[in-house]
Amino acid sequence: MMYLHDVWVNWFEGEENGYNVCHFHEWRKEDTIELLDQVPVLKVTYDLYHYIENDLADLPEVLLNDVYQKAYARKNHERIQLEYCFIVTDGISILAVDTLGYQIPIRKSRIIPRQEQLVYDMITNEETVDYSFTFPRDKEYHILSPEPALMIGLTRKERQLKKLLFMALDHLYSSKNTAQVRYWYTEWAPENYSSIRTSSFEDVWSRLYHEVKDGWTSKHEILCEGLIKGQPFFEKLWEMERGSKVN
Repeated sequence: MMYLHDVWVNWFEGEENGYNVCHFHEWRKEDTIELLDQVPVLKVTYDLYHYIENDLADLPEVLLNDVYQKAYARKNHERIQLEYCFIVTDGISILAVDTLGYQIPIRKSRIIPRQEQLVYDMITNEETVDYSFTFPRDKEYHILSPEPALMIGLTRKERQLKKLLFMALDHLYSSKNTAQVRYWYTEWAPENYSSIRTSSFEDVWSRLYHEVKDGWTSKHEILCEGLIKGQPFFEKLWEMERGSKVN
């Protein structure tokens, strides 16, 4: 068993999509950074790595047995044993995982570049461990869990604001208010006003969603700010993102 020591982690909890587990250059001053004293390192297949990175499903039992109680966290000079915590790589990407004692990868983190290089050096001549697991059916993405292609190339702040926009659009959809959805589509594309005056709620909402789902621009930001106005929960998320700073 290979081990990495003194590992800095920035846990993202309950994230099923790897694009939400931020790389080191996107860590923020307000993030809680923890120190792992010792972590086992596993070199696995491409399929298993991406299953762990992009899902919240059961991990292979043999893998869990292999790493059981072999990781330790360091907190206030105390060494704390962790049930199932490990670093996993397919030789290309690297991810730290902590199940919090369960069988699913509840907490995920990237590691800092210097320690990534240590992992690459460690696994150079190591064989890939082929843990058997049941490959899930194709993952279903939806407006509250967007497909990776919609988030590629965006910064952490842009991804978070885009998720907020999608939450606001989902809320708009649940209202079933035709006049309201026509208004917001007109705000987005005023040149199409005449063509939507008689369109159905479903048609207008679908057109709005399909036009905003790709990319991120100042136009998206203006629409998002308008949609969330007067909704305290959304407004709080907006202020948190607008005020955040990268390390």
